[in-house]
Amino acid sequence: MPGSGKSTVGRMLAQRLRCGFIDTDQLIESSRHRSLQDIVDSDGYETLRKIEEEILLDIDTRDHVIATGGSAVYSEKAMAHLRTIGRIIFLYANLASLEQRIHNLGQRGLARRPGQTLAELFAEREALYRNSADLTIDSSSLTPEQVCARILGIFGC
Repeated sequence: MPGSGKSTVGRMLAQRLRCGFIDTDQLIESSRHRSLQDIVDSDGYETLRKIEEEILLDIDTRDHVIATGGSAVYSEKAMAHLRTIGRIIFLYANLASLEQRIHNLGQRGLARRPGQTLAELFAEREALYRNSADLTIDSSSLTPEQVCARILGIFGC
């Protein structure tokens, strides 16, 4: 979900593991020369999901931490591909935490239906995230440093 700490924790984790970091939202924006919000506004959320799937399926690397967009879980093909190149970690944050962290929901380029609230998006995605994850970390009341340390501890790094 937006606000769960994917990019922040991802960068930190990559730095501590001394490996590369890929943020798929940045890949989308650089490949299309447009912001995520512009894609959603001009072409619709389904187009953004399709582009995200294409970007994810093109990733062929190891020894990288990959922060995907929150809608990656809508693509079974993309999730299956990600499983072949690494482990999938779901950074869970409860709805109250997400609401406190996100102040620009309408400008984040989220792949969501027009008018869909954060609560509705959360309810729709949570089961998808849990079913796709190899590991779930509750980031609701943890700092990014604590989340990173927990992941490193679990994987024995």
